[in-house]
Amino acid sequence: MKVFTIARLTFLEARQRRLLWIVALLGLALLLLYTAGFFLMHRDFHVSGNLSETGFFQGSNTLVVMGLYAVNFLSIMMTVVVSVDTLAGEVASGTIHTIVTKPLRRWEVVLGKWLGFAVMIGIFVGVMSGGIIAISWLITGHMTPNAIRGPLLMILGVLVVLTLSILGSTRLSTLANGVCVLMVYGLAFIAGWIEQFGAFTHNATAVNIGIVTSLLVPAEAMWKRAAYLMQPPALRELGLSPFGTASSPSVAMVVYTGIYVAIILALALRSFQNRDL
Repeated sequence: MKVFTIARLTFLEARQRRLLWIVALLGLALLLLYTAGFFLMHRDFHVSGNLSETGFFQGSNTLVVMGLYAVNFLSIMMTVVVSVDTLAGEVASGTIHTIVTKPLRRWEVVLGKWLGFAVMIGIFVGVMSGGIIAISWLITGHMTPNAIRGPLLMILGVLVVLTLSILGSTRLSTLANGVCVLMVYGLAFIAGWIEQFGAFTHNATAVNIGIVTSLLVPAEAMWKRAAYLMQPPALRELGLSPFGTASSPSVAMVVYTGIYVAIILALALRSFQNRDL
């Protein structure tokens, strides 16, 4: 019960900082902009008459994956911004001493904050992804493949970054934690493109570099799995979409990512429990 209380207070703190309103307004602006752009490009595709029905669907699906790519990237950045200061800032200001008091345990504080941010970010990704997919369906009449599994995988990838940020916040300052998390994600992002290059050119070394990095930070791997599932079969085989993927992580990688999040969260709980405040 105390964990859920901390989670609720995390929501209230975000509302007091007007963070929720800012995210909601900017998210709405993004959806409106995407709607206008998608409608204009869809109209041009339709008027030109140069595409078959299959080609028309594949072109529309590429626009959807492009929009989801933007949602995934913005979700990662938002996660770092909202969570990087959650424990480090309170330790630096001394307010943590008013929070971590008996009978409230330290692990309850960490788990409650993680849960609050996880729900908040999960709602954002779900609403934004659902909006992108719904816009495409309303305009074209075509439903994106795996419209539920894809966003769920995106949420799992964002949880990787959130948990790493919480872990860093138990030991590092706000600035150091933010730089560390962004750099770690940047390495995974670049390694992901190296893996895709290796898949296109059949370079086993490049593919292995991407796989090893994905094991260390599997956030980008979850986007690749989501993008692969949400592409039509023809684009999956050809790997022609610049925002899709030619090499998809396996189901085992999804299971590994879930275990990874649980282990990193457990390390965060232990780290904060043993920290001298």
